[in-house]
Amino acid sequence: MGTIKFFLMHLSSSSEKIFVAGHRGLVGSGVVRALKQVGFSNIVTRSRSELDLLNQASVNAFFEREQPEFVVLAAAKVGGILANDTYPADFLAQNLSIQSNVIEAAFRAGVKRLVFLGSTCIYPKLAQQPLKEEYLLTGPLEPTNEWYAIAKIAGVKLCESLRKQYGVDFISLMPTNMYGPGDNFDLNSSHVLPAMMRKFHAAKGTSNSVELWGTGTPKREFLYVDDLSSAVIHVLKTEEGPLHAAAPGGLMNVGVGQDLAISELAKAVKRAVGSTNEIVYDATKPDGTPRKLVDVSRLFSLGWKPEVSLEDGLSRTYEWYLKNVDNLDE
Repeated sequence: MGTIKFFLMHLSSSSEKIFVAGHRGLVGSGVVRALKQVGFSNIVTRSRSELDLLNQASVNAFFEREQPEFVVLAAAKVGGILANDTYPADFLAQNLSIQSNVIEAAFRAGVKRLVFLGSTCIYPKLAQQPLKEEYLLTGPLEPTNEWYAIAKIAGVKLCESLRKQYGVDFISLMPTNMYGPGDNFDLNSSHVLPAMMRKFHAAKGTSNSVELWGTGTPKREFLYVDDLSSAVIHVLKTEEGPLHAAAPGGLMNVGVGQDLAISELAKAVKRAVGSTNEIVYDATKPDGTPRKLVDVSRLFSLGWKPEVSLEDGLSRTYEWYLKNVDNLDE
């Protein structure tokens, strides 16, 4: 790749140029919204038709032309258990391409700091709870989403290797299960929470039961998108010394530090929607990882904490869903 000189700097001015890759997705749109709310104005975004992140030459040309100072890499091919199982090659190959194209182009362009957003599915299926960053690559992955996880692990390791070899300020944040306005509510490709919300909404006012996958016993942690966005900005603005002391390898989890059973989540979503429908579990469908709670001590040590409760987050998400439900399948 060649030797490039970097000046490690944190985000300190509202005029500095920030490229948010994947700005139309749940996470990327939340980051753009949060940046604007705190006064950052020089935000660069591109739609898929304007910039194909799968095309290395196009990505390189974009970085050479725009010269962003900071990058938030939120672009990814995402989906739930069904989507991962149906399109394993797409999940692996497309995410590998997106990540390597953006990360390597950012490296060549001399970006001051890059934040790569992954997922806590990178950790072994049966790892000790709560999940600490050092548990990465210590055991087999959860088979239902291993293709996506392997791609994200490669992204983490690419950032880590560039930090080690060239001293660049590339950070990997691994958020727990995300939800919020702008989520994917397609039942064929969505994650558990938005799928639940859509099912309860569809059944509302009828005598139909709501069928959910699995047994309802697995435990999960849920992070509202605005809290992740505030974590991203917090990391972008944190000075190099404290940031590197907290995460020497550049890897940090993002979560709330509490989990709940899927059955309890279902009841919470049911309340948020105002449904009275009976819940039925299809135990022939996979549960996925038995439990997934992340250790957030590294990020908490830097002074960040989540602010949105699950009840409040579900209410906000359902409010957004009601306003956009007619356009979700277009």
